[in-house]
Amino acid sequence: MRKIILDEKEMPDFYYNIQVDLPEPLLPGLHPITKEPIKMEDLRPIFPESLIKQEISQEREIEIPKEVRKRYLSYRPTPLIRALALEEYLNTPAKIYYKNEGVSPAGSHKLNTAIPQAYFNSIEGIKSLTTETGAGQWGSALSMACSFFNLNCKVFMVKASFEQKPYRKILMEIFNANVLPSPSDTTESGRKFIELDPDSPGSLGIAISEAVEEAVKKSDTNYALGSVLNHVLLHQSIIGLEVKKQLKLADEKPEILIGCVGGGSNFGGLIAPFVSKKVKGKEIRLVAVEPSVAASLTKGTFEYDYGDTMGLTPLLAMYTLGHDFVPPPIHAGGLRYHGMAPIISNLYKNKIIEACSYDQKDIFEAARIFAKTEGIIPAPESAHAIKKAIDEALIAKEEKRERTIVFLLSGHGYLDLSAYEKNRTIS
Repeated sequence: MRKIILDEKEMPDFYYNIQVDLPEPLLPGLHPITKEPIKMEDLRPIFPESLIKQEISQEREIEIPKEVRKRYLSYRPTPLIRALALEEYLNTPAKIYYKNEGVSPAGSHKLNTAIPQAYFNSIEGIKSLTTETGAGQWGSALSMACSFFNLNCKVFMVKASFEQKPYRKILMEIFNANVLPSPSDTTESGRKFIELDPDSPGSLGIAISEAVEEAVKKSDTNYALGSVLNHVLLHQSIIGLEVKKQLKLADEKPEILIGCVGGGSNFGGLIAPFVSKKVKGKEIRLVAVEPSVAASLTKGTFEYDYGDTMGLTPLLAMYTLGHDFVPPPIHAGGLRYHGMAPIISNLYKNKIIEACSYDQKDIFEAARIFAKTEGIIPAPESAHAIKKAIDEALIAKEEKRERTIVFLLSGHGYLDLSAYEKNRTIS
């Protein structure tokens, strides 16, 4: 079976809350000033009540609102595709499947959380949302979702990506978003960073500081985050829930699930429904793939750290490279974050998931192989997962044994062609 497509009626009605199946409870977030455990009222200046409740929920299933489901149906369920041409090219006995989230209107998995975040803010009377974006996938998705629910949107885009990816900015502006390079001169945080380094390429941590600062100034404005937090991974669980149904239809039992990681949202969404099996000792590998220059899992330390550079956000227990870390301006801009989602950090700390990292040159080689065989140009972020899937398929070839590999194609790369131009590594 080449393409496994669920009927619209088979789209999940509920999100799956992975918190109930973690090997140990998450450590509480801490207030950035008092360092005491964060309370619901501490989050109200930037998040709506509905999302705060989802953030701390211990319910296994949380219903997807009707209006959110209606918007999802414009692109969900997304296809699970067997990469037959890639298998043939590699001459491997492995079976390789990829879940294609690039078919969403925004071109990535990010719309899965942008839609509910915009919806919950709108029904609670919020008029505007602020956010940050790295590669532009999250900014594109939130801009689009805000237009669906008549919200204004302001996006602080990491300066390196702002300059590398002009068409992402144009896409956001089509949906009336106000897009600024970060660090900018419009916030106190931004001006401080410019003063320290006028040529700063920016970072997600800096952009988050600017967006949060902007949100707390106005009562009708909230902040929206595209990764890291629990409610974001909750929304992304719709990916794994669909994959689970699709693999059952194909009569497949996956041995390896692979996803790229920056803050952890797409990987968390893919693996969520499979974690309980791993916790119970079932043989399944869950592999997170990082860029080598921003490898928070494989090179960071597990400790409490701020989610932003200025220290405006709560401290989270996570693997981190330090909140003042400014990574090189690689083209996988969505993976240039200093920390990792507490949920993913918890799983890595307890050895439920694995992690590895690759250099930019290697992932672009893998991306070109995938494009030439499967006909889809992947986002540089997704190329990390592709590289690992190829490596695992080649190991299967050496061992002369079949194995089933599933990776998440978290987004397409049709707005990232300048990155391919600058990384011509193979003919």
